[in-house]
Amino acid sequence: MRIAVFGANGPTGRHLTDQALSAGHEVVAVTRRAGSLTERPGLTVVVADATDPAAVDAAIAGTDAVLSALGARFSKEIITTYSASATAITGAMARHGVKRLLAVSSSIADPNWRPTGAHFFNHVLDPLVNRRLGRTLHEDMRRMEAVIRQTDLDWTLVRPSGLFEHPVVTDFHTAETSADGVFTARADLAASMLRELAERRYVRAHMGVITTAVKPNIAKLIWNEGVKKK
Repeated sequence: MRIAVFGANGPTGRHLTDQALSAGHEVVAVTRRAGSLTERPGLTVVVADATDPAAVDAAIAGTDAVLSALGARFSKEIITTYSASATAITGAMARHGVKRLLAVSSSIADPNWRPTGAHFFNHVLDPLVNRRLGRTLHEDMRRMEAVIRQTDLDWTLVRPSGLFEHPVVTDFHTAETSADGVFTARADLAASMLRELAERRYVRAHMGVITTAVKPNIAKLIWNEGVKKK
């Protein structure tokens, strides 16, 4: 399968690209940064802004599916990366007849998500970090979800919990709407997307994904994901 990966140079996108190539897929890696990815067998690098309709249209032409792992940092300012890119990507897919889309969102997009037994997270970290520091980011994620749900594409909105780095894929867990857990390793997020691409268990649905085998350092996670500059 020929897959377009948006945000291919990002922390999740790199896992997606590597795992897709290892599985035998052809990958069109879409990134804003020229020279950030090295072409190799099965990989085509396309430099494009995911919010530019013309650039996105060219990147999607000739692909069979689109996987979006685009991301943004917390900001007090209004964020439009997710919704603007979703508009450009879904428009291009419709024009080229590409039906399958998987896009990374967040468990926060589910208003009822509260991990079981996670008292400190639910009552301290979530209100402070996600609902306050990450408010504008998650507002735009919800706008992105709304854009995608309004299409007739075979979409899956992928909702990880707190993202962290782990070098290998673990025995991750998926569930419809959102998953009951606090953390998701990026390697597991990528693996869950590629598995869903093949199995199609959550078409036109939301897929929560969590990691249960390992846990990150919470302070380091908050710093790396929400505070530290790129």
